[in-house]
Amino acid sequence: MEPFTPRTRTGGRKNNITLSAKEYTKITGTIASVRRNRLPQDDIDEEITGNGHLSRESRARSQNEPSFIAETSFVRAPLNSRVSSVTGAPKSKGKARQEPLENVPVDIQEALILEDMLCILMGIEGTFITFHPEYSAEDDDPLQGIRFVASSSLDSSLRDLVERILPLGTYYTAILSFVEQRSHLDFGLVNHALCASIRDMLKDYQTLLSQLEHAFSTSAQFSLQKLWFYIHPTIHTLSLIYQLVLELGSADDPAADLDSSSSESATDPEEDARNEALGLGGAKLKAVLSEIDKNGLEVDSSGIAVKGGEVLAMIYERMQNMSGDPTAKTLYSTLLRAAGTPYVAMLRVWIMTGRLVDPYEELLVKESKFINRGILEMDYTDEYWERRYTLRDGSTLAAPSKRRQAGVPAPRSIGGRLPGGACVPPLLEGWKHKILLAGKYLNVIRECGIEIRRDQGHSDDEILTMDDEKFYVFLEDAYTHANRTLLQLLLRDQQLIPRLSSLKRYFFLSQSSFLTHMLDLSHSELRQPAKSASIVKLQSLLDLALNTDSHGEDALFREDVKVTLTTSGLYEWLLNVVNVSGVIGEEDGDPKVQQEEPKKAKDDKKFLAIDAFALDYTVKFPLSLVISRKTILRYQLIFRFLLHLKHVELSLGAMWIEQQTTPWRKPLPHYPELERWRLRVLLLRARMLSFVQQILAFATFEVLEPNWRALEAKLAKVTTVDQLLRDHVDFLDTCLKECMLTSSKLLRAYSRLIVTCSTFTMYTSSFTKTAVSAIAASETPEGDQSMKTRSEILGKFETNFNHWFVPVYLNCVQYYASSENVSLLPLVVRLSSVNKTS
Repeated sequence: MEPFTPRTRTGGRKNNITLSAKEYTKITGTIASVRRNRLPQDDIDEEITGNGHLSRESRARSQNEPSFIAETSFVRAPLNSRVSSVTGAPKSKGKARQEPLENVPVDIQEALILEDMLCILMGIEGTFITFHPEYSAEDDDPLQGIRFVASSSLDSSLRDLVERILPLGTYYTAILSFVEQRSHLDFGLVNHALCASIRDMLKDYQTLLSQLEHAFSTSAQFSLQKLWFYIHPTIHTLSLIYQLVLELGSADDPAADLDSSSSESATDPEEDARNEALGLGGAKLKAVLSEIDKNGLEVDSSGIAVKGGEVLAMIYERMQNMSGDPTAKTLYSTLLRAAGTPYVAMLRVWIMTGRLVDPYEELLVKESKFINRGILEMDYTDEYWERRYTLRDGSTLAAPSKRRQAGVPAPRSIGGRLPGGACVPPLLEGWKHKILLAGKYLNVIRECGIEIRRDQGHSDDEILTMDDEKFYVFLEDAYTHANRTLLQLLLRDQQLIPRLSSLKRYFFLSQSSFLTHMLDLSHSELRQPAKSASIVKLQSLLDLALNTDSHGEDALFREDVKVTLTTSGLYEWLLNVVNVSGVIGEEDGDPKVQQEEPKKAKDDKKFLAIDAFALDYTVKFPLSLVISRKTILRYQLIFRFLLHLKHVELSLGAMWIEQQTTPWRKPLPHYPELERWRLRVLLLRARMLSFVQQILAFATFEVLEPNWRALEAKLAKVTTVDQLLRDHVDFLDTCLKECMLTSSKLLRAYSRLIVTCSTFTMYTSSFTKTAVSAIAASETPEGDQSMKTRSEILGKFETNFNHWFVPVYLNCVQYYASSENVSLLPLVVRLSSVNKTS
């Protein structure tokens, strides 16, 4: 039921008024002059033009407000008398002028209140409606708006309508303060677009106020009830904007953020020039320092303004929560569309050109500027691919969960959202990885010097919004185009498949004649301590072995294979990495391992060159994205594992040749103890050789070859670059796992076995000399007195090999084959045959 505006009663009312007749006539005359149409010659004009001079009151007013003298026509607006109270005149501190309104007729109260209400609706303090007593312009948050209070002597029938309309002044002042504050540059383009859209809505509101003011000035029938009728729909609209403004304003501390940014920008030019001359300044250093700060473990979100994706997320959440209100849904969808326009524009530049234009860090993609292509020329790590462009929320395809990561700011204490650009708009949550990859693909193509042609299916002038289906069709098309272009570049132009085939040949020993030749040529060099070995000599011997063995496509890439000497043993390094991190995923392993293990290896004089020998492979951009340092590390681990097996196999084979000589074949019927000793040596050597051959055959023919065939099948059907990268890394990780290089228990037992076999081969010449001396001693009258010592030495090898082979290694392999790694079942069969021969 609409409130009723009471009218004055006729007759007898004047006798009850306490004002004098003169005062009553003055008030009624003023109201009448306001309600009728004003002519050019009104009272003030007549006073200026007719008398030629101003009255005493007018002269006093002209001293404070000189603009009214020059613009006399402006005085006709009834709100002019209020402007001075806003622009600099002292406020009444919430205390209304205490005219006795209870003694004024209701229709006159309504006229006075109507004039005040038009002021209040623009945030201007009125005469009978003033600021709340607790309001303070210096202490109160302007985003909360100005609260108004009506005079306590106002008629109760009018007060109900007045109190319904008063919140509109609070909404307007709060929204106006928000627009003025968030238009600052540091709040980013999304906030600027949002403020522009709100400003357009306020223009419509101000137009309505102008119409109401005109009706108040020209229509005698304009009443408080009509004001409520016209203003009622606007109250709901401004209240929705006000609620959004409060939520945006309460999520951060803009003042602190602006203060910090202004203090950072206020630097001394002379100091900057001096730092630049000393090499301590410049954009690159600032980028590195800012990135180091961002990559810290603790990133405080309180200093990050609400901007970018966070603004869009908050608008979208309010739209979803109030979807049952048609007005709210329409309003918030309009604001979302307007605020998302610059965000969509930045996304279009990113996914169409590979360039990230994000001056205020609002986009969901961030760039680490200190990682550039120049680093790839010296050390072709995959940081360029994985870390130069990343998602601000820290999620990846491999780890999609939003767990706290280094460089990712903490969620807001209010709302639980990630701050700023780290907050992905809900509409883009399912597309964020495609958006990231599309730009990264094009960025790689652009770094190769290839011109990027924009998709002709979409015009640059076409307006796309987040709530439009065409926008997501555009994203899909852009991702498909970028992916297809880079995939063709890698597979066809850069010859990725032949490169991987050469890696497989060189590192997996699929055709190991060159390695056998290499080991024969460098036998003496590899027997030296690692610190004494010459890399130059080993490289020349490798080139000689490759030149005599190269053929086909592999000959094109043999110059990319290089010799390197590591600083730590394979099994010690693997055990430390697996025990600390549980995975082999980092380029250099765990930092602690890399700092401690090389020191241990350098102090060990028994660390031979054969234990440190490894191959390296050099590739150029963009192939370094696929054949990165992480993948090369995996290839090296498998190569060193196979190299040790091959080396021990060749050493045991050389030992077999040595044991075909006379000291090992001459029958000694008069010395059965020596016969049994020689038989024990031959049997242990045969068991070791069988063990090594079975491990080598299993790794080569039942792990590496099948997995390589599976990888070739996947590469033939690959459709995305990201899938290509994942398939390649998955292939290497599978090979490492099935070669038993990721289990600490299997590694520990295997390393003991292989070291036992390797040490046993070092005693080849010693065993031969022992056999010769034993035969010679047995022919003397005293006989051989050292048989017991020889038996004890051989017994240590037998005990060590038997202990680590059957009860430890074989049992571990059987356990893992039955529980975790089914691919080890063929190895169980092979090792069981070795155990039976014993």
